[in-house]
Amino acid sequence: MAQTDFNDLMWFLAVTEEGSFTRAAAKLGVVQSTLSHRIKKLEAQMGMRLLARTTRSVATTEAGERLRRALAPRVSEIEAEIAALMELRDRPAGSVRITLSHHALTGLIWPKLRPVLRDYPDIRLELSVDGGFRNIVEDGFDAGIRLGESVEQDMIAQRVGPDWRLVAVASPGYLAARGRPAHPQDLLAQECINRRLVTAGGLYAWEFEKDGKELRVRVEGRLTLNDEATMVAAALEGVGIAYVPEDMVAPHLASGALELLLDDWSPRFAGYHIYYPSRHQNLPAFKVVVNALRQ
Repeated sequence: MAQTDFNDLMWFLAVTEEGSFTRAAAKLGVVQSTLSHRIKKLEAQMGMRLLARTTRSVATTEAGERLRRALAPRVSEIEAEIAALMELRDRPAGSVRITLSHHALTGLIWPKLRPVLRDYPDIRLELSVDGGFRNIVEDGFDAGIRLGESVEQDMIAQRVGPDWRLVAVASPGYLAARGRPAHPQDLLAQECINRRLVTAGGLYAWEFEKDGKELRVRVEGRLTLNDEATMVAAALEGVGIAYVPEDMVAPHLASGALELLLDDWSPRFAGYHIYYPSRHQNLPAFKVVVNALRQ
């Protein structure tokens, strides 16, 4: 087989990342027909199809996915080494990509990283909201932010936020109509707002704890969501009982728009941590981001 052009491999990765020849061509700054020609050339050299094309999207074939998984972490390593050379510059520079949940972003991370954009004009941030767990190496992220108990064991992890808890809340109007649960098992007779787990696909079993006794309740209800902000909005409208991070409903509890339920049963969870491969820890831009988050 003729020697493969490294640019063709990079262009192939761009198509897989964007899921579209049009978007990939725009990202690379090339004409779409040129990009398509180069990918066909790469497939011809390898003697196999790498991409399955439809009128609306592009997906990897089995061979293409294997190639993507082989290339992505190696390209990430090369980019990390190049970024390390930027220590020679006066100011930290480069891109930092982080995957995290919506709750972590709005309540904790964004307020800490906003000053980084102000103080370091050569640092670029990409914050990707995702409720599931991502393989940060394979998916090209520099770091992830998850609860401490969820961090992968082979990663460096540093705490960036305090412990917090989920709480059950409902509107006064709902409680006047349906009554107030006194025990987690009482939720089985209530209208609860279920949470769909993004990664596993199942429904979240509400976790409670009191005096060392742990209890999980699979609640019932006509509404299922996977967005905590919408769950809070639904609870405010009297749709049912929601089980959400306490900081998201603190203003509504203070105003009386929502009432706290089963307070003594609400357990605390290990706070958010930033986790990343060891090779990232000495990159200047990345160090700035981590230091900002640890404040």
